[in-house]
Amino acid sequence: MGYTALGAWVLAATGGGRLLVIWMARGGPSTKVTRFPVLVVAGHPLAALAGLVLWIAYLATGSAAWAWAAFGTLLVVILQGFLMFTRWLVGRGGRHARGTDQAFPATAVITHGTAAVATFVLVFLTAMEATRA
Repeated sequence: MGYTALGAWVLAATGGGRLLVIWMARGGPSTKVTRFPVLVVAGHPLAALAGLVLWIAYLATGSAAWAWAAFGTLLVVILQGFLMFTRWLVGRGGRHARGTDQAFPATAVITHGTAAVATFVLVFLTAMEATRA
């Protein structure tokens, strides 16, 4: 299950990378009107990368401590992602629908979020399993 979680994590990272490229191509942090705080936009992928490194450390060692550290980092990533998702969702077509964040294709956002939720569940289940071993 650990390698399935790794695959889901890589899939989520790929989708997130696509969203980041779209955001940057449309002006990113230099745009006057945006609904995404720059620290959250920067922190989300950095925390996800840190968690991925911790997850790879778990896969290399089998230590439950690495798995739980990766899960804890993933909690931060999920909370940041949820913050950006809700801001994107509220702005879609509403009176605040402007800025670089509205350029995101809905399918890309949904795919990224679905892969992230799958990663979260798989990492949690694997960490639980590693603790029992």
